[in-house]
Amino acid sequence: MIFVVDAATRRDREQPESETKTLGDLLYANKANFSVSEKDWVRLVQAIAARDQLALHSLYEQTHRIVFTLIVRITNNRETAEELTIDVFYDVWRRASAYDSAGGSVVGWIMNQARSRAIDRLRFENRKKKSQPLSGESLITTTANDPQQAWHVKEQNQVLQNALEVLAPEERQVIESAFFPN
Repeated sequence: MIFVVDAATRRDREQPESETKTLGDLLYANKANFSVSEKDWVRLVQAIAARDQLALHSLYEQTHRIVFTLIVRITNNRETAEELTIDVFYDVWRRASAYDSAGGSVVGWIMNQARSRAIDRLRFENRKKKSQPLSGESLITTTANDPQQAWHVKEQNQVLQNALEVLAPEERQVIESAFFPN
């Protein structure tokens, strides 16, 4: 199998990481010295689809910086970007056989996966923040010393019970197992 670029040779030609300032700097760094044709990118993805681990390593070496940089820019979190970068290349490994060059370039395909992963993570984090009560608020407990509070808790439980009865059995089971573990 012919690999697009030897990672060590490429590293020597790239600008030092400290000089890289933007995603554009990464995308277009040393373009005069280093250019990969789309046919080479496609061959690399086809090799990955055939389960060639060295092809995946080569693709990773050539694109992980731009993937990481994009994810950092979207999430504003280095640790999240590191995790999602690995996830993106795991997805490339899993989905390489589904790549269709008619849908766009290989690098575009990878960057779209990175963007989607990063946005999904942001949405997840935002939902998680919204579902957590504020630190100053106390949760309603099932044991209340005050009769009025006990009545209020009982009333809320009845509203919840009525809402659960409207759901399909599968939906109700999922919600009950998530919020009312045994």
